[in-house]
Amino acid sequence: MAEEVVLMKGNEAIAHAAIRFGVDGYFGYPITPQSEVLETLAELKPWETTGMVVLQAESEVAAINMVYGGAGTGKMVMTSSSSPGVSLKQEGISYIAGAELPCLVVNVMRGGPGLGTIQPSQADYFQTTKGGGHGDYHVIALAPASVQEMADFVGLAFELAFKYRNPAMILADGVIGQMMEKVVLPEPRPRRTEEEIIAQCPWAATGRKGRRPNVITSLELDPAVMEQRNLHLQAKYAEIEANETRYEEINCEDAEYLIVAFGSCARIAQKSMEHAREEGIKIGLFRPITLWPFPSKALAERAKNVKGILVVELNSGQMIEDVKLAVECNIPVEHFGRLGGIVPDPDEVVDALKSKIIR
Repeated sequence: MAEEVVLMKGNEAIAHAAIRFGVDGYFGYPITPQSEVLETLAELKPWETTGMVVLQAESEVAAINMVYGGAGTGKMVMTSSSSPGVSLKQEGISYIAGAELPCLVVNVMRGGPGLGTIQPSQADYFQTTKGGGHGDYHVIALAPASVQEMADFVGLAFELAFKYRNPAMILADGVIGQMMEKVVLPEPRPRRTEEEIIAQCPWAATGRKGRRPNVITSLELDPAVMEQRNLHLQAKYAEIEANETRYEEINCEDAEYLIVAFGSCARIAQKSMEHAREEGIKIGLFRPITLWPFPSKALAERAKNVKGILVVELNSGQMIEDVKLAVECNIPVEHFGRLGGIVPDPDEVVDALKSKIIR
């Protein structure tokens, strides 16, 4: 499998990239609009080529706990779902974070609350960045804005997950999951051998083999020990925040106003920026790539030179809270979003800029 350029959906790119990056196991359950991840893996049959396990679990709860078990042995394991399914996985994600295990969770967001709609949304921002399960924990959250990034972020997510022994999430929306674009697939990598896993993951439950047992758990009944475990986690999260923020800036150098958007909204906002500049309005686009850790320092620095910020999201206003915290209310920050699966067009965003920010 050499590097090649192909036309495919974002969901399909996730599946192809998982095989090529040497993932050991995928455990999932179908739900719109991400079902093509599992369907593509089933079609490609990687168990016949790389030995990758692909299993449709009996439920989302079963799938995330299979991930927990696989991650505990040092394997590269992942799952994917969409908003209601990820809600069901939250207890397992909290356990995985508490046990400090690396894994990948893909969420291709749809509208809610509840079953909501199968149309795209970005309303899982709070769930993802604030810790959707119980306890003081974080997942590393990457927000792709293209099919290419859907593929690339599989490798990046696993790199960060293993570097910090922490679950990582690709937080896409239904637009990115379902849209088709050209994508360059990564060069295939062999799956790690058992010897490599033992060497790279000395904490893993791989069979005792002359050492003390490795115990994988998030449970600790001694409050003093549990406090120290939590303090250790907080120190790790601070290290991630210091070293792993990612973002993109477009036309920000001379901008008088900023649009802040992620995922599909960033693509729409880029076209809005172009329309506004044609009218002589100097707009820049700031796109967070890591939603957690949020690129607060970079945004705060950029905000020193603009008059106002419009946050564009497919929700009622969630990332705007992190934007306001970043700029410390030194400039006006307003929100524009659509709900129910309605995707705005670029001119709507320009109109919102004029009515909310440029007065």
